[in-house]
Amino acid sequence: MEYVYSAMLLHAAKKKIDEKSVTDVLKAAGIDVDSGRVKALVASLKDIDIEEAIKSASVMPAAQVQAAPAQAAKAEKKEEEGKTEEEAAAGLGALFG
Repeated sequence: MEYVYSAMLLHAAKKKIDEKSVTDVLKAAGIDVDSGRVKALVASLKDIDIEEAIKSASVMPAAQVQAAPAQAAKAEKKEEEGKTEEEAAAGLGALFG
């Protein structure tokens, strides 16, 4: 993750994201640098509009957060229905025995 963070830091500082810059940032943070990972990161970001990627990534979590309460409410309602059925079955058992 620190490799991606280094690229984001360079982007925020309006610096070129190349192997030397990423390596320098990682070394400054005290990280043992894997040059293969640096090369892969730089190559994968070559044709990416980072600003657009950040904008689209910030939209996704909002949709997930909105879905979470609805899912929790459904689960809670289902749990309550299960308890009601169990209580009713126990009540019927008491009538017969």
